[in-house]
Amino acid sequence: MKTAKTYKWIAIGLFCLLLIRFGRGVFATGDSAYEQIRRFITVLNAVREYYVEKVSPRKLVDGAIIGMLEQLDPHSIYLSPKQVQQFKEEFEGDFSGIGIEFIIRDNYPVVVTPIPNTPAERLGIRPGDKILKINGMSCFGLKENELRYQLRGEIGTIVRLTIQRTGMAEPLEFTISRDRIPVHSVQTYFMLNHKIGYLHLSRFSKTTDEEVEHALCDLENQGMKKLIFDLRFNSGGYLEQAVKVADKFLSGGKKIVYTRGRVATINEEYYSTSYHTHPNYPLVILINHGTASAAEVVAGAIQDWDRGVIVGETSFGKGLVQNQIPLNDGSAIRITVGRYYTPSGRLIQRPFGHNVTKYYTTTVENTKVPEHQRRVFSTFSGRKVYGGGGITPDVKIQSPKITTTTAKLIANRSFFEFANQYAPSIKKKYSSFKDFVQFFKLDNILLQQFLLFLENKHYSFNYKEIIADKAYILAEIMSEVARQLWGSNAYFKIRVLNDLQVKKALTAFPLAEKLAALESGR
Repeated sequence: MKTAKTYKWIAIGLFCLLLIRFGRGVFATGDSAYEQIRRFITVLNAVREYYVEKVSPRKLVDGAIIGMLEQLDPHSIYLSPKQVQQFKEEFEGDFSGIGIEFIIRDNYPVVVTPIPNTPAERLGIRPGDKILKINGMSCFGLKENELRYQLRGEIGTIVRLTIQRTGMAEPLEFTISRDRIPVHSVQTYFMLNHKIGYLHLSRFSKTTDEEVEHALCDLENQGMKKLIFDLRFNSGGYLEQAVKVADKFLSGGKKIVYTRGRVATINEEYYSTSYHTHPNYPLVILINHGTASAAEVVAGAIQDWDRGVIVGETSFGKGLVQNQIPLNDGSAIRITVGRYYTPSGRLIQRPFGHNVTKYYTTTVENTKVPEHQRRVFSTFSGRKVYGGGGITPDVKIQSPKITTTTAKLIANRSFFEFANQYAPSIKKKYSSFKDFVQFFKLDNILLQQFLLFLENKHYSFNYKEIIADKAYILAEIMSEVARQLWGSNAYFKIRVLNDLQVKKALTAFPLAEKLAALESGR
């Protein structure tokens, strides 16, 4: 059992480390780092010795680290070993498993979609499949993290699934060899019509540059002459990937972003190159309140250089540079070391206080600072753009508002469940996805079938709110049916075709064409 003497030795060790790292200057005042560490050790020791219940020292130190970082800013944070691993999987580009996205319904995991080009998709796992057993063990009641642990594993190892499929009398057995599963940052891309391409980027991960390059080349080969680049709900990621993506649309020698910090080594400037610059076609970038960090870097550079039109809502306003510092137990701290600025000099970061909840739930637009009171900057051609945090769009288009009833239906995955039951009955009606898009009717008959489904499931709903959101609800049903029959890309295409912000973004192309002409004339 550790005693108070143990913590005294810890204090001595910290003292020595501080002396080596900072020299005697660190101990010059009563507010020195050593004095504060000694105070912390006293508290830690007191809790360890006298608290009414036994407390884990690790738990206490974790809490102290979290509390320390909370005194800085909302983005300086502590990451547990599990969170470090999750971040690595999300942004490094892959993990090992079978390749499915799932939800838990009625205590069993249900497949939402197999990830394209993975073992699950190749073996015919379908949306709506209910996983009854994994390696002979029942899945009933297992939590999401327990299921992920059983489904993931080393490449080449085997997992056996017992699946119940709608319309099948007996369960199906699948033997799947685990493989490397890509985590894509390009969520989807396709041609909206014979001239306009659409590309949705969900994050800036290790593979983003390659993915965006592939998507752009493919769209251009299909005849794309204009592009809608969707950065809505893109929370950011790696700065170097954002620079490479912006570089694809800018001619060489243009500043994309610069950083400034207290330490001189943090001060950097990033410029475009002439390598892999794509044709100067009209460009519209969609943003909203969920567009943050690296995504704001791209939008800000495109706007400042008049390369494209920014459409949507003012972005989140996250413009702080973090360095991630690993700790010896696999955890890490992420420390703010600088700030991002757009080429025109706009600070992307919006003001923040110590109320983290308010910071994340309040948008730049809700701070009630009118544009005429915000600092004005100029783009390359002299257009006005605004500081104060975030990227203010050139063309403002609000996100559609949905009722509480519809929000609950989304959270409960009611549209997915209904489509899982409804899709098999219409499968024979449409020989192709093209026919489905052209002839599927979003009418009252479909809505009544959905309401009957909700009643049979004993889901409560407000009929007036259902009617108010009728168009949105029917579009959601159509997209989920498309996913059941033709996969994830069909799902995204239906959603985009019925997206009011995308439809309104199409009206911004005349301005985008004028800006493209400016670029061509330079």
